[in-house]
Amino acid sequence: MGLREHDLKHMIYDIFEVDSYASKMGEDSDIVTISFSLRDKAPADDLVKFLEGGYSFILDADATPGEQSDGTYKVFVELERNRHIHENIFEILDGVKKIGGLNDLKFRYYKNFKSRDATMENLDSFIPKDPNNYGLIKNETTMENYKNFFNNSYLESVDMLENKLFIKKAYADTLVFEFIEFGSKKEILESIDGKFDLMESYPEILFLTKYIGDYNISKYGDKLIFENEGKALVVKRT
Repeated sequence: MGLREHDLKHMIYDIFEVDSYASKMGEDSDIVTISFSLRDKAPADDLVKFLEGGYSFILDADATPGEQSDGTYKVFVELERNRHIHENIFEILDGVKKIGGLNDLKFRYYKNFKSRDATMENLDSFIPKDPNNYGLIKNETTMENYKNFFNNSYLESVDMLENKLFIKKAYADTLVFEFIEFGSKKEILESIDGKFDLMESYPEILFLTKYIGDYNISKYGDKLIFENEGKALVVKRT
């Protein structure tokens, strides 16, 4: 029996990623990868069957065999990158929302910090449909990619789930932050509110510097700011 409306309610997270993972079917420039996050293995397997059985344009769908570092199970979907890609993704999302009992979905492109509403307009604006433009658009978003922002760190893994950032150093506990903002250092520092108190925040900044590495870290009120190559990330500890 196939899945019915709301069968996977509370099982599918409402933010998915596009082009964040390498394709198994071909060159990344030719294949769009979509990854959904689910709360358990059985719903992930059910979603794979739903996708493979309901959409002829899907090249492949697969679920991770075990729990990931962020505590989820991933479902990967691969589609041909062509002029119909945005319509095809939008059609998939319509089905996922129905079986997941979701009113809306958001997406991150190429592990971007910021998620965007999964409207047709945004899909068309941020997901390249032409293989020849894929490399250019990917390069433009590289520094906004949370993996690349921490490329000079001591971290073993960096993951985002909804608005939570998970960072893990080898032989240490995972740290979890609430994502607030990401952008140019100049704009972030000009707009940040809260009191800056070096003496009060020094122990936490020292700990984070030892944990993450040689990043400029400051704290304004309850907001932490990490700086790297002219970019700034604003988070709160959870």
